[in-house]
Amino acid sequence: MNLIRCTLEQLNMIVPLIKKYLLLTGICLICFTFSVFSQNKSAAINTNGSSALTTAAPFLLIAPDARGGAMGDNGVATSGDVNSMHWNPAKYAFAPGDNAIGISYTPWLRRLTNDINLGYVSGYKKLDQNQTLAGSFRYFSYGDIIYTDEQGNNYGQVTPSEFSVDLAYIRKLTDNFSIALAGRFIHSNIGQSSSDNSLMPGNAGAADIAIYYKKDGRLFGTNTTTSYGVNISNIGTKMDYGTGNKSFLPTNLRIGAGENFHLDESSSFAVNLDVNKLLVPTNPIRDQNGNIVKGMNPNVSVPAGIFQSFYDAPGGGKEELQELSYALGMEYNYNQQFFLRSGYFYENPNKGNRRYLTLGAGVKFNIFNLDFSYLVSQKQNPLSNTLRFSLNFYFGNKISGDAGHEEK
Repeated sequence: MNLIRCTLEQLNMIVPLIKKYLLLTGICLICFTFSVFSQNKSAAINTNGSSALTTAAPFLLIAPDARGGAMGDNGVATSGDVNSMHWNPAKYAFAPGDNAIGISYTPWLRRLTNDINLGYVSGYKKLDQNQTLAGSFRYFSYGDIIYTDEQGNNYGQVTPSEFSVDLAYIRKLTDNFSIALAGRFIHSNIGQSSSDNSLMPGNAGAADIAIYYKKDGRLFGTNTTTSYGVNISNIGTKMDYGTGNKSFLPTNLRIGAGENFHLDESSSFAVNLDVNKLLVPTNPIRDQNGNIVKGMNPNVSVPAGIFQSFYDAPGGGKEELQELSYALGMEYNYNQQFFLRSGYFYENPNKGNRRYLTLGAGVKFNIFNLDFSYLVSQKQNPLSNTLRFSLNFYFGNKISGDAGHEEK
């Protein structure tokens, strides 16, 4: 009875704060949506034949955890947690506890099938005050696929899948600044292109370079923590499926900033914005003979492709700006026990047209956190109306912590 009474008292305390959070969330989303609408209204329709950028192993870009997924696929400058490997491994320097492990599950295309999913396991170990080691394993299953020829004859069933294994070293250079270097092995077995099994599994190696900075201050008369993050991920070799045509990995530049408002001793409200750009060549416009009439040759080396990605769009600077995507995320934290989250993701209509609202929540019980997220899509999305879950365990004497999940 005492436990029930305590729980009811906590709920009575947080209800007014939840209302305040929802009001702030609504205002932020309205402002962001209005700015996006204004941008679309003033932009002319792209008539240069541009389209979404394509790469090998796109599963590497999927938000693997419920917290980041609930915040609009946002996370490069949020507070550090066990799933920082995907967003910004440099955040591990400020993550709570001495070590932690997280398990996440994301269903995929649930309206069509029940055997496509993404599994993610991540963890870290703090060696001392300044050094941290972290790792993760990501597995994406496409389910069972039956191959048929042009006459409809069945010639086999396969279960395509992809996975990656990561290892990162993180170094805290000052009390406010950290850097990270991560290595990644990627295996992609997406099945066969025809009955002759001409499409072979591909392997590739990649690296991430990341930085993270945070500092306490005051804004609007409130104590705050300002944070910045940069992560260049999947810098690596091209993927070869045995066809002779090598494909770029989804090398991605993610830049973000956040402001965490400490409303009182027990609650805080964080707002974060990420900007993403794929650092791969843009497909040029070609004539009927395959000759490039506008744009640049995409068949270049990986370093050349990264630099070329900033100026090779057939539509010039205007199209380059269209290749940016934006993720706005918000998180309300009460007493490091209850978390409410929401976010919005925007991608230009000429470059994929992904736009969706996300919601989520989390709760902390002693050493573990349980998070979930829900995606409400404005456009067709494989995660529309789908829940994803994360279970995170934090252990140790809390060598250092950040404002996201640590105990105070």
